[in-house]
Amino acid sequence: MQYIETKLSGAFEIRIEPFHDERGLFARTWCQKEFDSRGLDSRLVQCSISFNTRKGTLRGMHYQASPFAETKLVRVTQGAIFDVILDLRPESPTFKRWAGILLTAELRNMAYVPKGCAHGFLTMEPETEVFYQMSEVYNAESARGVRWNDPAFAIEWPGRLVVISERDRTYPDFP
Repeated sequence: MQYIETKLSGAFEIRIEPFHDERGLFARTWCQKEFDSRGLDSRLVQCSISFNTRKGTLRGMHYQASPFAETKLVRVTQGAIFDVILDLRPESPTFKRWAGILLTAELRNMAYVPKGCAHGFLTMEPETEVFYQMSEVYNAESARGVRWNDPAFAIEWPGRLVVISERDRTYPDFP
């Protein structure tokens, strides 16, 4: 796998290295040993999917507070998203900055979202499915978020927003 660091400290785009033959392709999408050797969180305790019927669906920006802060590994199994990682770690040199990665089923690339970062995405195609691997179990009391269009972050979304939940639309301004 190839690990391409984003402009955020500790956040990566991960690209597979496919092996092709007459059957198609084979590639690793996760390796504990490789993650550990790079100092990345390799703990995986929960997997989830989201299926989004419409292009322009926005989910985010979500994170979990300590002690349930989580690392996420995100990939698209069908369709495409503009994936956004937002650094909310006050001690980080990239605090309040964001990075966007186009994740597609065709590219089979992934986003590594470190603990302390919020995560969200905008679907770029209809019928898009997103697969998440997390380092912590979901804890509703620790669930947090920031607004997708908060001026404190100035995230530049590349498409028109069509669908967003009430919760995601109404988070207060970031302090």
